[in-house]
Amino acid sequence: MMETIFEEDIINALTVLRNGGLIVYPTDTIWGIGCDATSESAVSKVFALKQRSESKSLVVLLPDPRDLLHYVSNPPPDITDTLAGFTRPTTVIYEGALGLAPNLINEDGTVAIRIVQDTFCRHLLKRLRKPLVSTSANISGQPSPAQFSDIAAPILQGADYVVKYRQEEAAAGVASRIIRIGKDGSIAIIRD
Repeated sequence: MMETIFEEDIINALTVLRNGGLIVYPTDTIWGIGCDATSESAVSKVFALKQRSESKSLVVLLPDPRDLLHYVSNPPPDITDTLAGFTRPTTVIYEGALGLAPNLINEDGTVAIRIVQDTFCRHLLKRLRKPLVSTSANISGQPSPAQFSDIAAPILQGADYVVKYRQEEAAAGVASRIIRIGKDGSIAIIRD
């Protein structure tokens, strides 16, 4: 039964994402709003749904460290080892963003990217073959939803598809740690 819902969700989510729509889905951290991270109009819809200023950044999800080469101009040479050393979901701020929707890239040219281990996210990303936006499924300024039941009705109604998989989970999700890796390889913790 769970496999059927999983596959159905992947197919429905892919259809919506490929047509510039928004999904609400479980991530490796908390429930998120997602869209194709290469589509400027889809990213604008996320900002509108969250009632959030486009000057605030969103996170991009990728399935594999080697995918960074497509979206970051000069990832640190030892980034795969660095990422392998993380014991929990960690979003990394990289310099030199490329190939992403312009409204996803910060004014300073940086982008926040997380390599996901979550099975659902990895399947979705690998089949989409594009990076995915991930931002907490809440109106800007409201608490992030720790579980599906915490998501406000306007967010669910504003999405083009809401994933059914994992809606029943009672475990509370926790937002990712955020770090910034400098040109010299130094690591600064932004949110722990």
